[in-house]
Amino acid sequence: MDEHILPEDSGKKPVKPRTDEEKQAVLNRLKRIEGQVRGIQKMVEEDRYCVDVLIQISAINKALTKVGHNLMERHTHHCVSDAIKKGNGDEAIDELMKVVQQFSK
Repeated sequence: MDEHILPEDSGKKPVKPRTDEEKQAVLNRLKRIEGQVRGIQKMVEEDRYCVDVLIQISAINKALTKVGHNLMERHTHHCVSDAIKKGNGDEAIDELMKVVQQFSK
């Protein structure tokens, strides 16, 4: 396994569980993105102009990136910060850097 690849499921849990409001906000964003993807599928079925489809794909990529950045920020403030306070900072920072690298590809 490539040392820069993270597993799909680490088996870990957040240090501070997401609040119901946080969960709902992320879920709402993902549902909007899901709707956008279905919209693109319909555009392809209707043989819409390529540039119009590409613009929608770009919007989805930006929306997913924003969700990811929000999750990374929360992870850093809670999980990484907690690990540093407990003396496990190097491992948490390495893990964070791997996910940042994966996210940046």
